[in-house]
Order: sequence, then C-alpha cells, then structure tokens
Amino acid sequence: MSDKKKDELLHDHNNDGVNRRGFLKCMAWAGTGAFCVMQGGVMKSYSLSRLSELNPAAAKGELSFVQISDSHMGFNKPANADVAGTLKAAVDKINGLTVAPEFMLHTGDISHLSKPEEFDTVEQILKSASAKDVFYVPGEHDVLNDDGKSYLERFAKASHGAGWYSFDKKGVHFVGLVNVMNLKAGGLGSLGSEQLEWLEKDVKHLKSSTPVVVFAHIPLWTVYPDWGWGTEDSAQALAYLKKFGSVTVLNGHIHQIMQKVEGNVTFHTACSTAFPQPKPGEAPSPGPMKVPAEQLRSVLGITDVNYVRGQHALAVVDSTLA
Repeated sequence: MSDKKKDELLHDHNNDGVNRRGFLKCMAWAGTGAFCVMQGGVMKSYSLSRLSELNPAAAKGELSFVQISDSHMGFNKPANADVAGTLKAAVDKINGLTVAPEFMLHTGDISHLSKPEEFDTVEQILKSASAKDVFYVPGEHDVLNDDGKSYLERFAKASHGAGWYSFDKKGVHFVGLVNVMNLKAGGLGSLGSEQLEWLEKDVKHLKSSTPVVVFAHIPLWTVYPDWGWGTEDSAQALAYLKKFGSVTVLNGHIHQIMQKVEGNVTFHTACSTAFPQPKPGEAPSPGPMKVPAEQLRSVLGITDVNYVRGQHALAVVDSTLA
C-alpha cells in the first residue's frame, strides 16, 4: 500500500457530519433487516417480520453461518466512541439466533490502525460468540503496517500469497479473496494476476452444481467508483465462476446493505458493527457518519446466511443491532 494511501487512511474519516435529511435517506436505504432467497437467479427478500410465511426448512437450512464486517477496533470518534460495545452487541445478536451458526466470516477492517491490541480485542470479544470458528479476510485498515504480515501471522497462516484461501463446508465451497493490498486510483480494490490464477485453478475441479460463496473486503462489483467502492479486476474473477449455478459474493467496506443479482451471482454487502457511512454521492466523501446516539444501532448489524441442499439457494438475513 502506498504511503499516500496509508496517510489518507490514518487521517481519513474526519467527515463525521451529515445533515439530518441525508441521514434519514441513508437510514431508509440501509434497511432494517431482510431475509433473502435466491430462486432461479432471482433474489426475493422478506422483512424479518414475515419470516413465518416461509418454509421453516428454508429458514433453518443445512448450513448456517454469519458474516460480520468492519469492526474498526480502535476507532474513537463521534460516529461511535464505543466500537467494542457495538461489536459485543453483534455477538449478542449472533448468540440469540434461532439456529446456532456453524462459523463466522469477518470481511475485513477488523482493526482501525492495524495495532496488535486492536486485533487482540476483537479476538477476545468473538470468543464469546456461539460461532466458534472465524474465517477472516483483511480490510485496508488491517494492512496499514508491514504489508499485512501481522495480519497474516495472526489470521491467515495457512493461506496463499497475501492471504487468500478456500475451504469446504457441507457441500458448499468458500473462497476468501484479498483485494486491499494494491489499491488503485481512488481506492479501488485489486486482486492481481497471481491471485486470479490461483482462483481459476481452485474452482476448476468443482462440479457446476456446487454452491460457491466468495468473500472479500471491497465489493467485487462496481458500487461507486468515485469513492473506490469496487474492484478493478473483479470481472476476471467472476468469469471463472460463470459455470456455477449458485454463487454468492459477500463483502463489507461500504458499511451498508446493498444487493445486486447478475445472472447466477448474488452480490451482498454488509453493515459495519462500528459506524455507518453515507449513501454513495450523498456526501462529499465516504467516512464515518455521525447519527443520533439512540439511532446508531439501527444502522449497524450482522448477516445470517443459510444454505438448504436441493433448493439451489442461499438465504441471506440482515439484522440490525437495535
């Protein structure tokens, strides 16, 4: 990561002010939780209050896991002076799920400044979660120092390259990608040729009926390039996944819920457990958005994902911390 980009990250996010009108728009856009099912390539969503209308088997699934993102441990500004407290609230939410998740995905920005004590705090808090196994990918804030070596040693010892890896759970293939090590103009993510070659080989042997879940920090689709909300070479990565009937891509970074379905691929970005960011284009720049204290937890949250064998679908449930 360039020294210029490091300096921007170290001193960014001082834009803590968004007018009330902008905040209310972001609140409505972020949503308060949805249960989503992909059927025939079409994503159908239901409010959490309507879950009783769904097939109970679909709600339970054969594989359940949660995604959290952007805990930014060490952040302490008006947007949220207690990120440890909101991370603990996320864990409480996880522990209160009807179906205990088998594991957790953390999609990056574990820390705010890549400090050992920040990583320590997150690990300690997550130990109390019902999901005991945690799989990580780094955010740009996790690799500010030493080219991410501390992150790799702590969270990705058995990974390849800068931290990418894959694993299988109950017939689902998971791929953790790293797109924060060589940020492009404006902060766009980048995977790089070495990682792309590895991905091609990693999925080549899989049957087309295998459900695939890809998780990375920066979105693998172009959300808002002016703010660096996208990955420059994601099209090549997605080309290797075209043969699969069910592909779900989970990301963080933008601190708000967005979904997109494109062919066989469902893209989903998660809320942060630390602070919200403004809707694309509705502020001069991205960064922590200060909201009234009593409303903060309604724009933070977790994602619960369930897989049901034979239904060719992943159900995605977003829950706020309110």
